[in-house]
Amino acid sequence: MDLEKARQLWTPEPGWLNTASYGLPPRPAWDALQNALDDWRGGRTSWEGWDASTHRSRVAFAALLGVAAADVAVGATVSQLLAPVAAALPAGATVLVPDVEFTSNLFPWMVQAERGVRVRTVPLDDLADAVDSDTDLVAFSLVQSADGRIARYAEIVAAAEAHDARVVVDATQACGWLPFDAGRADVVVVGAYKWLMAPRGAAFGYLSPRIRERLVPHAANWYAGEDPHASYYGPPLRLAADARRFDISPAWFCFVGAAPALELLGEIGLPAIHDHNVRLANRFRAGLGLPPGDSAIVSVDVPDAAEKLARAGVRAAVRAGRVRASFHLYTTEDDVDLALSALCG
Repeated sequence: MDLEKARQLWTPEPGWLNTASYGLPPRPAWDALQNALDDWRGGRTSWEGWDASTHRSRVAFAALLGVAAADVAVGATVSQLLAPVAAALPAGATVLVPDVEFTSNLFPWMVQAERGVRVRTVPLDDLADAVDSDTDLVAFSLVQSADGRIARYAEIVAAAEAHDARVVVDATQACGWLPFDAGRADVVVVGAYKWLMAPRGAAFGYLSPRIRERLVPHAANWYAGEDPHASYYGPPLRLAADARRFDISPAWFCFVGAAPALELLGEIGLPAIHDHNVRLANRFRAGLGLPPGDSAIVSVDVPDAAEKLARAGVRAAVRAGRVRASFHLYTTEDDVDLALSALCG
């Protein structure tokens, strides 16, 4: 689908520059969710139709990442999807993490300390060079939540491969606008309520076949069965052979909203979305006298910035003491100029 045509599917209030906090649903996602809620209220249907959206979402997410749908588990949060990976670390393992990493990709490793698991932190730019023979796993956000910096993915993966370390990527702030070779990682987890524009409560995890054999599905449940509808009652254990064994029973309406949003992203294509988002981010940077960047997230230190933006009706965020503005499909040049006028006027 042409990007300009697709952009007609949103009608946000002017000044929304906060997709890094949560994304805005396109009209097909909003309508699907409202219809499902209406059916729920009236008791007009059974849940299987809502659950079909979970399969659609899984397939659409896999296509965005360029991986097999059979290698994708569905969940609710990033940390929940990482829990079995952390639990599978050998006693005494060393995990390497950036020093300002979002804690959903930090605490799961740190809580393993009683088993002797050690978490070592280094600056993001030093991550690849810090991988050594003692490193068992490298975990990092592809795009940093605090300031939008993009990790040097290829370099980090190459360093990990050279030392036989596993790679875990939190792509929550990247998936939906930044193309990358997800299949090179062992695990890629994504909270879908930001750049994928799904309701909060839907999350996805790419679990490569090479790492799944090491993991135990500690949250095993009926939905993780080879045939969920034949897994309601009693033994024996009969889990799915692929990544679905790590599924948790989905919050139906989250995936009802997720499926149309993810499918729309696939129709538009990530390269076009990337170009649009970064162009607007660089328009913002240029207006502040900053050099061009490569991210859809811009972090700036401007005196009284949060107050100035709020007075102008611009919704952004404050992270690590700096204003964080983020730009997505529905952002316009007028939104950018409104923010610049507030900050520079």
